[in-house]
Amino acid sequence: MSLPPLASTADLESHLGRSLAPAAAELAIRRASGRVRSYTRQQISFQADDTIEMPGGDRILRVPQRPLVVDVARPLTVIEVGEFGAPDMPLVEGVDFARLGNELTRGYPYHPRTRLLGWPWNRSLGVWAPTVRLTYSHGYITIPDDIVDVVLELATVNVTNVEGLRSESIDDYSRTYATETVGGAKLTADHKEALRSYRIGAFSVRQS
Repeated sequence: MSLPPLASTADLESHLGRSLAPAAAELAIRRASGRVRSYTRQQISFQADDTIEMPGGDRILRVPQRPLVVDVARPLTVIEVGEFGAPDMPLVEGVDFARLGNELTRGYPYHPRTRLLGWPWNRSLGVWAPTVRLTYSHGYITIPDDIVDVVLELATVNVTNVEGLRSESIDDYSRTYATETVGGAKLTADHKEALRSYRIGAFSVRQS
């Protein structure tokens, strides 16, 4: 799936204060967007009605792509996948599970026996089925400014030091690039700090 860039060529030109060749600007932004997505492990841009199957088996199910977007136009559909020929089980929010932010809680072991505890009854109480199918919307319709800032800074490196040179000389002119611009645009410590709240830890991403 091709994801949209996290900034526009117009943004990059405004950031640099000059015009750019369209192909070069688009490539720079695409590479920068890829760096940000790789680090955060998130698509970031909005996607509606994404269907995935992910492992359950625990009390809390954390959606892999965030933020979770749920409204009248973009409902959340949750189905516990039946095992060994058993029927699938559609679940209802507020009856079978609770939603808080990006977490879906199936139930609690100390509650009375109801559907909220999990189904069928031969499973541990209060946990999700081994496989859960979600159809959900996620991401940002408008990309947050701090993410755009990082993308533009990376893209600037991509268009000003395309070959990843440490220094260059032309006749009597010479130029030395900062260390972080060598080898293409890479995230600095400041960039990583700016993206920290958007990053999902490797062990929290469990998706089949």
